[in-house]
Amino acid sequence: MSVRTPAGRTTAALAAALTALLLVGCGQDDDPSVATPSAAPTSAAPPSATTAPTPTAGATPSAAASTPAVDRQITVTIAKRRVDPPTGRITVGKGELVRITVTSDVSDELHVHGYDLGARLPAGTPGLVEFRADKTGLFEVETHETELVLFQLVVR
Repeated sequence: MSVRTPAGRTTAALAAALTALLLVGCGQDDDPSVATPSAAPTSAAPPSATTAPTPTAGATPSAAASTPAVDRQITVTIAKRRVDPPTGRITVGKGELVRITVTSDVSDELHVHGYDLGARLPAGTPGLVEFRADKTGLFEVETHETELVLFQLVVR
C-alpha cells in the first residue's frame, strides 16, 4: 500500500524517481577515476604480459580468453618530469580498443581529454586506462598534478 505525500505523489513513485536519478547520474564528472560508459574499468596495475596456459581436456576457457584483444597498446614512463617516449602524436583508428599504461616516479593522475577518462598514478606503479576509441579528433593525454602532456591521441 502506498502513502500519499502532500504534493500528491506516492512514496513508491518518489522512490522510483530517486532510484532512476541515482542510476543515470548527474552528467559529466571531472574526477578522472570515474569511467564513462565507453570505457573499460581502469586499474592501478597493467594486465599480465604472459599468455594464458592452454586449457586441458574438459577444462573451461578462462575469462581472459573471452576478453577482446587490444588493438593499440601505448606505454609511457615519466621520470624526473621527462616523458618517454617524448611527447608527440599517436594515431589510432576509430573503433580500436586502446590501452594506455603510464608509470610515473611521482604520484599523479592520468587524464585522457575528450573521453574524460583517467587513472590514479601511485609513484612507481603503472596506471591503466582502456577504452574504445569511438570519437574522432585530437585528444590530449596528460598528467594533472605535474601538468605534463604525455602525447596527443589522434583518432581517425
